Amino acid sequence: MTVLTSSRLRYEPFADAHFDGLHAMNRDPDVMRYLLGRPETPDETRAMIARVRTRWAEWGYSWWALLDRDSGEVVGAGGIQHLRLDRAAPHEIGWRLRREHWGKGYATEAAVTMADHAFAVLDAPRLCAIRHPDNTASQRVMERLGMRYVGLEPCDGMEVALHVLPRAAWLARA
Repeated sequence: MTVLTSSRLRYEPFADAHFDGLHAMNRDPDVMRYLLGRPETPDETRAMIARVRTRWAEWGYSWWALLDRDSGEVVGAGGIQHLRLDRAAPHEIGWRLRREHWGKGYATEAAVTMADHAFAVLDAPRLCAIRHPDNTASQRVMERLGMRYVGLEPCDGMEVALHVLPRAAWLARA
């Protein structure tokens, strides 16, 4: 399983050791407002870690715990998977942070590192990202990446905003 680093973060594939930090994030109603719409239970966090570990075994990529390189604290999570978890679908990039780490640039730092990995190592032809239409913080990160807003589309019973970043656009920005 792939471990990545950036200037302030270490990206470790989800493991049981990350439970406390991941659950602290996922039980926060403000963090989960645009995701589940409610805090996650401890059992849901454990099940999520197990699902992600299965994807790492099957695909060779999935979600990382984002750790502060100095303290080792879990500051968030980020990942590359497939849209709607369908391996035939485009690669999807995603992230979330513990509330106390919002506004520090960690989401953009993680998104850039994961996009580099998706295009250079996974050979993704494009990356997609979805967000709740009201989630302007994620929209700003998507814009910083150079993602283009495509429109609203249905996903799991709700409408989400879809953003796309073609490989050529990513390579042209470097």
